[in-house]
Amino acid sequence: MHRTTAPVPTPVTVVWDWNGTLRDDVKDHLDVLNATLPDLGISPITLERYRAEHRTPIRAFYDALLDRVLDDQQWHDADAAFQRELAQHPVRLQPGARDLMLGLRARGIRQSLLSLSLHDRLLTEVRAVGITGLLDRVDGRHEPVVGSKAPAMARHLAALGPATDPARTLVIGDTVDDALAALSVGAVPVLHTRGLHSPERLATAGVPVADSLKDAVDMGLAIINSTGPEPR
Repeated sequence: MHRTTAPVPTPVTVVWDWNGTLRDDVKDHLDVLNATLPDLGISPITLERYRAEHRTPIRAFYDALLDRVLDDQQWHDADAAFQRELAQHPVRLQPGARDLMLGLRARGIRQSLLSLSLHDRLLTEVRAVGITGLLDRVDGRHEPVVGSKAPAMARHLAALGPATDPARTLVIGDTVDDALAALSVGAVPVLHTRGLHSPERLATAGVPVADSLKDAVDMGLAIINSTGPEPR
């Protein structure tokens, strides 16, 4: 008799978002924005308004806050001022993020990072918090303006190689756009509520939402492994 062996499942991959997800910087973003808004003629905003109105492309976020359309020079100056101010803030991981990533690595789960932050700055920030060695790939933004994360997500998964199965890829993010990008490639999105979008905004994406990174990972892995065994 010939014995048949069950096919080995494709490894699970976790694709992390950066700002507002692995990086704990929502308050930094608000403080920097509020420091630069007076030069644009408006008063500082609350965290609640920030999380309710934040969107991509970021230029559209500014237009909504100002209730007018910035011309190219005004947008360039506003973005440059924001980036200069943000660069003064230390890079911090979300509480427990490093231990969570170490635990995933110990379980044989691959991890990567995809962000709409500028690529070179992203690499510097990831190195600063010492997690580069936990990630198979780190991709940031090369284009001056990006309206959606979806095209970058497709390129990112392709660059991870043929062993990457979208159906066994968990995308952890903090914005509606993160969910849409994951769904566009057939990946499993789970959003967490400690980031740039409010829980109410996240709920409109129609995907699972968790109150911590750990809960988001646990929820996503349970969804993926409901169709196959978890790698050991």
